[in-house]
Amino acid sequence: MSSPLPSLYNAIYGEAVFPAYERYLVSRVGGFTFRLAETPLFMSPPLVERLTTDARAICAELANPNLLPLLKKAIPPELDAPNMTALPECVQVDFALVENANGELEGKVVELQGFPSLYALEVLMADAWREVLAEHPGLDRSWTCLFDLDRAAGLERIGRLLTGGVDPAHVAMIDLEPEAQKTWPDFAATKLFFGIEPISVLRVIKLKNKLFREVQGKLVPIERIYNRLVFDELEVKKVKLPFSWRDDLQVTWCAHPNWYWAWSKYSLPYLKHPAVPETRFLSDVKELPEDLTAYVLKPLFSYAGTGVIVDVTREAIERIPHEKRHAFILQKKVSYTDAIHMPDGTGVKAEVRIMLLADGGVHVPILPLVRLSRGKMLGVDHNKGHTWVGGTVGIFESEI
Repeated sequence: MSSPLPSLYNAIYGEAVFPAYERYLVSRVGGFTFRLAETPLFMSPPLVERLTTDARAICAELANPNLLPLLKKAIPPELDAPNMTALPECVQVDFALVENANGELEGKVVELQGFPSLYALEVLMADAWREVLAEHPGLDRSWTCLFDLDRAAGLERIGRLLTGGVDPAHVAMIDLEPEAQKTWPDFAATKLFFGIEPISVLRVIKLKNKLFREVQGKLVPIERIYNRLVFDELEVKKVKLPFSWRDDLQVTWCAHPNWYWAWSKYSLPYLKHPAVPETRFLSDVKELPEDLTAYVLKPLFSYAGTGVIVDVTREAIERIPHEKRHAFILQKKVSYTDAIHMPDGTGVKAEVRIMLLADGGVHVPILPLVRLSRGKMLGVDHNKGHTWVGGTVGIFESEI
């Protein structure tokens, strides 16, 4: 990267900088069970422009009404919830950072999801970096992670979408055992910023077609669900819910659960955008490519990279029964570049999740989540023993 900011950061990075950042976060949301990366990603204006433009275009392509009947085929009939919204309330588009022909950073899509992510925590991370870096000349700038909005307006927009205009006392952020989830710091930040209470789905009470939670011995109606339930986890753990997904409940959703399936890896083979690598359903691949090392094999619906095969072989594909191959995609492998360099010169790869919110019939980029890696994949299991890896945020100077 041509920007001097990473070099400035590396020059002041030491025993005090990262611990101060970590203390800021822990003081507000408690401890972390996922690894915090030692640096933010300093995003240049051209990189912000490329990624947000591509994310908007991909969402617009997916929103083609002629495509929806095809995408809805991904929804399992027994999980097809009524009252599906016209568009997903929130969308995540994950870009691997690569180097283009001009030597500039750009993104290639590796994943997308019509499902919520860590909106509140990313704002808090940006707050923390801004405070810590304010003590260091050259880095004492008006850092933000919010695209085209100041902090107050950004939080207001996020909060408005999460609550849907409902009193936060009647909005429930639902997951399975929230306190045990790696995403707990985001749940805590969401409560801090928006007053939305995290609750285990197992504590939800259903009476007729209404949902309630118990607060100090009284039943409080749930009118809106900020849905953080991951279907894969529910299936693996054989969780019996207090309601059926097919129930016509008197609640609104953020996001409606059907979008978890419809806008997902399942939609990648239908996209034509140049930022999306060649992707095919394995069931549609009649003749395997000669060089399978140029591809990655992914199950359509799995949590945190479970089941992904980076080093694809014919034997790995042959082990998948033909009747199950519709549940996998074969995707052209992306060559990550070293988007960051550690103080000792070691390169670090990055994925940037552009997080979007529905607004007036379109999806608007709101902020970036960043994951850093020095392993073959971005997950924790592939980065054990490494530093400068894990979760962080993309920051840039506010122009507002």
